[in-house]
Amino acid sequence: MSLWLDFLGAEVRYVNTPTYGRIRIAEAGRGKPEVILFQHGLNGHLEAYAKNLLALSEKFHVIAFDYVGHGLSDKKIDEYNPLVFAEQLRELMDVLQIELAHLSGESLGGWVSGVFAAKYPQRVRRLMLNTAGGIPVVSAKGKQDMQNFMALNKANVDVVPNRATVTARMQWLMHPNNHHLLNEELIDLRLRIYLSADTRRVAPTINAVIQRHDDFLIPLESLRCETLFLWTQDNPIHDIEAARAAAARVSGSRFYVMQGDAAHWPQYEASDEFNAVTTQFFTTGQVPAQAKA
Repeated sequence: MSLWLDFLGAEVRYVNTPTYGRIRIAEAGRGKPEVILFQHGLNGHLEAYAKNLLALSEKFHVIAFDYVGHGLSDKKIDEYNPLVFAEQLRELMDVLQIELAHLSGESLGGWVSGVFAAKYPQRVRRLMLNTAGGIPVVSAKGKQDMQNFMALNKANVDVVPNRATVTARMQWLMHPNNHHLLNEELIDLRLRIYLSADTRRVAPTINAVIQRHDDFLIPLESLRCETLFLWTQDNPIHDIEAARAAAARVSGSRFYVMQGDAAHWPQYEASDEFNAVTTQFFTTGQVPAQAKA
């Protein structure tokens, strides 16, 4: 399916923030009383949530956006890390006059969401950490996964990205059974973004945050809102062991392992299941019962 069809009925526009310039957002369900803010991963863009906005807009006001330095948002600053992105989120909420929201972030987006929730607890209803970064690596496999991730990013930074390097980076996101979802449109979109002069200029600075991962860990014990760790059996970075260890440090947290085939992009790979779990959690604070993974 085309991304245009996935977003049919959503509004894609730009909003101006005081510090971070023009930020691209995709929005649906405006007027619904509760807001969900979706946040993409490192080197990603809002199309990561193409299969979620319309489905969830039946109950929620749903917004996905490009971080500064990413996608089609401005690339006007010199420092990129989770603390910066958390402040961008605060400014975006202020500009959109959103005082309180549910947060759901994948990878970097979960990392930023957790940092934001700890710093601005009064602005977060419930928090979903979806295969999130910013949690301690606790196993040898996790350390190797981090090295593999750094190598894939490096292949798109140290040399000019091409279709092969971008395809490899996006295949890493998905379970092998889901590689058919990587159609030409999705790969061409990301390649076009990666090849832009502005993206090429800021990419080394953005990717350097991985080297400093442990400098910006989510302060897990400081999270006070209802929190869900949504994970996959095949997440290629931050394995189940790391996620369970992190969840144990958050009082009253929930833990859910996707049942459908998914790796690092469960919201795209198994969208029906993801949308159902998201609706239940952000409505009730509960998740479907399941056997312990």
